[in-house]
Amino acid sequence: MCAKTQEQITKNMKKVKSRDSKIEILLRKELWKRGLRYQKNVNEIFGKPDIVFRGKRIAIFCDSEFWHGFNWEERKKDFKTHQKFWIPKIERNIERDLEVTIQLRDEGWTVFRFWGKEIIKNTSECADIIERAVKNNEQKK
Repeated sequence: MCAKTQEQITKNMKKVKSRDSKIEILLRKELWKRGLRYQKNVNEIFGKPDIVFRGKRIAIFCDSEFWHGFNWEERKKDFKTHQKFWIPKIERNIERDLEVTIQLRDEGWTVFRFWGKEIIKNTSECADIIERAVKNNEQKK
């Protein structure tokens, strides 16, 4: 496998979406199909959740494995170049995810985080978890 040039890497990184990613759209379509209505990418809520049921105080994050550090202790060994950039960057993302989850829970939110692989392989199961939480929240009111 040949190494990519800096130009190729830059081009690839510019294609990465911060919203409306494949995994977000996949999960949102399943939720919509079930009649569950949500808001997406709500800036006013700490951490800017990907999917929000505001009245039910449910926040959902669709985390890609690369940016959010899936299996990080093993994965960080894969970085052969630019380690001084990538390792702290992804470790800060992991820290931020935890900070966001803790703060939202402290504010009374139910927080779900799904890995991209999980959404792709088990979209229906991820939606089941969210649907149960939405319905349970309706019964409390």
